[in-house]
Amino acid sequence: MRVFFTGGSGKAGKWAIRHLMAQGHHVVNADKVPSGLECSELLVDLCDAGQVFGAMSQFTDFAELDAGTGVPSYDAVVHFAAVPRVMIGPDGECFRQNTQSTYNVIEAAIKLGIPKVIFASSETTYAICFADGEVKPAFVPVDETHPTVPHDSYAMSKICNEMTARSFQARSGIDIYGLRINNVIEPDEYADQFPAFLENASLRRRNIFAYIDARDLGHMVDCCLNTDGLGYEVFNVANDDSSVGMPSAQVIEQFYEGVEVRSDMDTYETFYSNKKAKQMVGFTPKQTWRDLFE
Repeated sequence: MRVFFTGGSGKAGKWAIRHLMAQGHHVVNADKVPSGLECSELLVDLCDAGQVFGAMSQFTDFAELDAGTGVPSYDAVVHFAAVPRVMIGPDGECFRQNTQSTYNVIEAAIKLGIPKVIFASSETTYAICFADGEVKPAFVPVDETHPTVPHDSYAMSKICNEMTARSFQARSGIDIYGLRINNVIEPDEYADQFPAFLENASLRRRNIFAYIDARDLGHMVDCCLNTDGLGYEVFNVANDDSSVGMPSAQVIEQFYEGVEVRSDMDTYETFYSNKKAKQMVGFTPKQTWRDLFE
């Protein structure tokens, strides 16, 4: 597939692009800065609607010119570009950039006849990650039916983006899938970060004790590219196990007293349910941090 990928110069985007290219997809990265990856790239301000429309409808490398068959079309858009969290700059600017860029990207995709959009939403939509103080989930494991009423500008932008996507899908009928991505961990971060999580499980409370390996996130994007006809859907994206050494029953006892437990949980099962992604798009995460610490 020919894929227009935004935000491929970021942490998650680089891993996703590597995975998609390994599966044989042709990826064009649209970002403010180069990624350093061996893919076609365009430097684009995604908050400028004209730049987005132009970037999606132009040549991207000399090989396309040599073909002499005009500008090739895209099979899908993957939109990962965003201000990655609060407390980087002003809250309002985080909200503006994240919502404006998403509107521009989806609008251009639809007007150019691109049949699929996959966009990055977030674990923060469940109002726990950037809460002022401690907010517990309404129930565990947290699945896509959990309430999404966050208080911070980043999570607000993601909820707004989900509604934007849902509205565009309702009018256009194309497939638009939102990925509520948990905390992304790169392979070299396990040795640096996880010893502390083993010692102090509370460090993972704001991430609902979950994580997503960057390699498995790329796999999830590919699963969505290969699944057609779902219309509008959102999916939690996490690995199968929790990000702490403490068994799930002990996590519930220590951190989730009084919280409804909706299903029996395996010994180290994730509290951020990925069952919908497994059932609907064939997501099969392969990585676990535990392999490094056994």
